[in-house]
Amino acid sequence: VQLQASGGGLVQTGGSLRLSCAASGRTFSNYVMGWFRRAPGKEREFVSAITSGGSTNYADSVKGRFTISRDNAKNTVYLQMNSLKPEDTAVYYCAAGVVLTTTTAPYNYWGQGTQVTVSS
Repeated sequence: VQLQASGGGLVQTGGSLRLSCAASGRTFSNYVMGWFRRAPGKEREFVSAITSGGSTNYADSVKGRFTISRDNAKNTVYLQMNSLKPEDTAVYYCAAGVVLTTTTAPYNYWGQGTQVTVSS
């Protein structure tokens, strides 16, 4: 599976962005899709994930502000990010795996990352 993330940018505190991750190469609908992020000087951390059937999971830090969704017909997963905070600043990565999990190891495929910067 090849993954291409897009949609990052610079936004002010309280603003919104929608990230997209387009997949190609294998049957997209078979995979759990996840979003992770890495802030400067920090480890990569889980943000959200969604199963092929639409079950979702969120990190506590983004619950109520971020929404993950997927369009299996378009082979794309989205991350709608609202009420953004400076601490959301990071490179955001999409990933594909077979288990709905918050750890990175079970995700076999990774996109290249897209930068999100939230100014205060």
